[in-house]
Amino acid sequence: MGDPHSGLHSERGALAGEHPGRAANPVIKVHDLAWLEFEKPDLKRAEVFARAFGFTTVLSTGRELHLRGTDAGAPCVIIRKGARSKFLGPAFLAATPGDVLRLAEATGRPVARLPETLGGVVLDLPDPSGLRVRVVSDAHELPALPPQDPQQLNFGHEVRRVNATQRPPRAPALVQRLGHVVLQTTRYREALDWYLDHLGLIVSDFMYHPGQRGRGPVMSFIRCDRGATPADHHTLAMVLGPADRYVHSAYQVADLDALAAGGEYLREHGYHHSWGIGRHIEGSQLFDYWRDPDGFMVEHFSDGDLFDNTLEPGWAPLTTSGLAQWGPPATADFLGVKPGKESLRELRAVFSALREDNEFDARRLLGLLKVARS
Repeated sequence: MGDPHSGLHSERGALAGEHPGRAANPVIKVHDLAWLEFEKPDLKRAEVFARAFGFTTVLSTGRELHLRGTDAGAPCVIIRKGARSKFLGPAFLAATPGDVLRLAEATGRPVARLPETLGGVVLDLPDPSGLRVRVVSDAHELPALPPQDPQQLNFGHEVRRVNATQRPPRAPALVQRLGHVVLQTTRYREALDWYLDHLGLIVSDFMYHPGQRGRGPVMSFIRCDRGATPADHHTLAMVLGPADRYVHSAYQVADLDALAAGGEYLREHGYHHSWGIGRHIEGSQLFDYWRDPDGFMVEHFSDGDLFDNTLEPGWAPLTTSGLAQWGPPATADFLGVKPGKESLRELRAVFSALREDNEFDARRLLGLLKVARS
């Protein structure tokens, strides 16, 4: 029997003794990401960008901004007014209301009611990096909005469009839903196990530094375990690095035309393009990355992989050239090495991390430098 991972989602599977990619007996199994929470000093500016990116405003009070996609459900993003820009953390949707109580009992943390604008209950937990992770249930479900229809395409000799032209509007690509968030942590293995143990997430793909597979993975793409029901290739991705920080979040749009024409709209309105358009390897998504006015990276994506819980993790080396099947080379801005405030902060973080007790040591730094040159 050949390698079951060959030609599938990664070039190979695990070796004997490597991380299994799931917990044997997790406390609960979350159903999905519910929303992400941020603080920003200028909510008006944030809302203008959000509309250009394709969100719809649900609530705007001057102190709080709720942004949604066209799918039914809770808001995708909640932004509160603060003195400086800050990522506050993710909220995960519990599969059942009883799961919130089960997690509260296991952790000794209190359950609280969410504000009436959201409804439902919440349990707040700190992950090993100190990030606040919320698990929510029974939030108000917003009804679906009219979606952006995908284009009718002629595939080779398969004709679907006759006597009609293609004119995708150069307009905001309507966000359908929140797809995933990517986090960097100095305690990657500890944080990985925490999310698998507490939230029942399972790994789709592991990445390791070239030449350092024996030291274990440094990145994982992690999905929700919905049993036989397919879930996004990753709802959460985590990578080892010199600072605990938000990397980017991703929002699904209808198709490649929506993504590309929406990108032209953003470009025409003066927003900063980070990287794209291309197609990823892990996850297979069509992608296009932008930065909002506060410097947060956000992604439009479409056509991502969906896995059920039978698929075991893939393993592959982490390389810059391996980030995409096709598309332009990854930019310095996307990689966080573009000269400026962000790269300077990351450089300072390297020196701090090397002096502290965490998983980012000198060999990991050398591995990261090798990734950047690959």
